[in-house]
Order: sequence, then C-alpha cells, then structure tokens
Amino acid sequence: MTELKTKNVIQSLLDTDLYKFTMMQTVLHQHPAAEVEYHFRSRNLDLDFSDCLDEIEAEIAHLCQLRLTEEELTYLGQLDYIKPDFIHFLRLFRLDQRFIHLSCHQGTLELKIHGPWLHTILFEVPVLAIISEVYCRRHHPNPDLAGARSRLQDKISLVKSNDAHADFRFSDFGTRRRYSRLWQQEVVQELAQQLPLQFSGTSNLDLARRFNLKPVGTLAHEFMQAFQALGPRLIDSQKMALEAWVHEYRGQLGIALTDVVGMDAFLRDFDLYFAKLFDGLRQDSGDPVEWTEKALAHYRRLNIDPRSKTFVYSDGLTMHSALDLYRQFRDECRPAFGIGTHLTNDIMSHSPINIVLKMTRCNGQAVAKLSDSPGKAMSDDEGYMAYLAQVFEVDLATVK
Repeated sequence: MTELKTKNVIQSLLDTDLYKFTMMQTVLHQHPAAEVEYHFRSRNLDLDFSDCLDEIEAEIAHLCQLRLTEEELTYLGQLDYIKPDFIHFLRLFRLDQRFIHLSCHQGTLELKIHGPWLHTILFEVPVLAIISEVYCRRHHPNPDLAGARSRLQDKISLVKSNDAHADFRFSDFGTRRRYSRLWQQEVVQELAQQLPLQFSGTSNLDLARRFNLKPVGTLAHEFMQAFQALGPRLIDSQKMALEAWVHEYRGQLGIALTDVVGMDAFLRDFDLYFAKLFDGLRQDSGDPVEWTEKALAHYRRLNIDPRSKTFVYSDGLTMHSALDLYRQFRDECRPAFGIGTHLTNDIMSHSPINIVLKMTRCNGQAVAKLSDSPGKAMSDDEGYMAYLAQVFEVDLATVK
C-alpha cells in the first residue's frame, strides 16, 4: 500500500513526543553529566524481526543524520516553557549512532542504548516508531486502509453522537507504536478537522507544528526512574523528581505521573505541597476506576477539591473506554485522555505490536519501573527490583 509509505520513517527530530524535549531541557540544566542505559522489549513474545534488522539499522542511521532546522527551532522557542539556552544547545544537537547497539538472535530483536542521558534521551520514541513501521511494512504490507478509515469515522461519530460529550477532551498519544508516519498524520488531521472542540492536540511535536495544534505532554517514567540513582536516599527519589520538575517549570506542565513504583507509594509522597503545586495526575497502568477513586480520596483528605484537578488517562485506551471513564468521573474531576495505538495502529487484521524502550540504569546503578499492572515492570536487575519494592512497600508478585 504505497500511499502509507515514505522513503524514511523519521524526517524530523520533532517527530517525537513533547515530553522528551521537556525532560531533556531539565536534564541539560540539572543533570547534564548523567549516564544511562535503555533496553528494548517486545511484550509480544512471538515476533520475528530477522527480516527487519537491515532496514531498522538503515533508518536509525538516517535518524542520526537529522538536525533541527531554524524553522523548527523558532517553533520550539515560541513555547513559553522552552528556554533560550536549550534552543542554543539544540541548534548543535544530533543523535550519535555510537550510543545505540542493535542485533537480532533467532528472530528476537536486541537493542540497548548506553551513553549520556542528555545525548540519548531523544532516541526512544523515534526508534520505537521506526521498529513499528518497519515491522508493519514487512509483515503487514497491505493493510485494510478503507476499513481503517471507516473505523476512524466510527470513532469520530461516537464522540459526536451525544451532546453530553461536549466537554470530552482527548489527545493523540500514538507516535511510538503507529502503523506509519503518514497514517498518524492522516488520523490527526481528520480528528482536528472533525472534532475541533474535543480533540485537544497531539503529543507529536512535528504534527503539532505543521498543523497548528497544541503539543501535549509533561514527563515520562524515565524521569522519575532516574532519580532512583541521582539522590542520596532511594525512599526520597519520587519527591526529588517532583521537586526537580517544579524547579524547572515553576508551575507549568503540571501533570504528575503516578505509577513508577505504584499509585499507593506515589500518594504517600504526593503531600499537600505537591498536590497544590501540580495541576493533576496521569494514570498509565492499573485499573483506572480504582486509580481514580484513590486520587479523589487523596485530594479530599488534603481538603483540595478534585474538581479543580486534571486527571489524564493514557493506558491502552479506546474511544469507548475513554468515554466510559469520562461519563463516570466528569462531575468529580477534570478528566482528559491520551489515546495512542487505538488511533494510530488500528489498521491491520492483526493486533499491533506492543514494544517498549525503557531506562534500566542511571550512573551505573539499576533503576526500575514497578507499575500498577502485572507484566509492565521492567528492570535488568531482579535483586534491585526486589529491593525497590521493599523500600516502597510494594508487593512484587502483583506487578511482575
């Protein structure tokens, strides 16, 4: 299907999520010497990447030749939370292929990134987008495009179908596991045109710039994980990460991510100080209803009206599940939704691949994500993961 193919998967360093740049700016200002490792994992255990390796390597080589244009730098500089010294740094920036190591053994793709955090942080999203698109090209080259467009219209109609949905807001979070760059672009354009009130924007900076949309995002798991190795006490790592974010953005980009070591452990650290400083929370694993009830109760215990707070849901959502959550909680908080693969890879008869590229070490020390969902925990050190769970009083059996 040639109309969904381009010569190169990534054609701009802005073809990534906003939070990679917001985290990168914080790293430049606060931890420019930190060294990190990232490891790739496919949660689909039966995938065969043996026929994809050469093309993935070529696409990564192309990615490492890209630089931000003056037009792109001007766009970034107009975002009021991006600072001039960061723009000067980005003017010189290019990803370095020496930091990424790729191989394939018996069909299993093995990928590790190792180098300075400041110089490797932008790899994750475009590399995952490359792997996803190359795999789709090779293994599903003839998608049902007419069917995909019909399903997209059904999703749009669902949002339009009820006047009670007038305050429903959602964004595109689908870059890393999209079928292709052009399909994500088509989806975003259709949503922006047909749902101008409900479609809040996209996490993809390139699409936001080119189509005059709001770029959406704050911080990701890796930011919270890194502080497990950047401070004197592990038990204080979440508070240190949140404090670092407040120091950098002074009240802007105020959505905190809750599931690096689980919601219960997060709320123990998210005291009145942080609850007042941050605009809201993001749910990315676990049962969203249970998560919401815990968040509502926490704010109420602190005598904060949760109706003043934004709750962002971003864990494997469909349009139906997002609307269900909206209807259930719209009177108790300000629900917002980041929808990813359901929008940008709902195109094949087969299920989309589920791939991640997560930080596993910082400054030579293991770091980990425990999550609120079984199977989402990730670390290359089982002993450290057990210690992390012990420190934060998490039952490791519930997250592995």
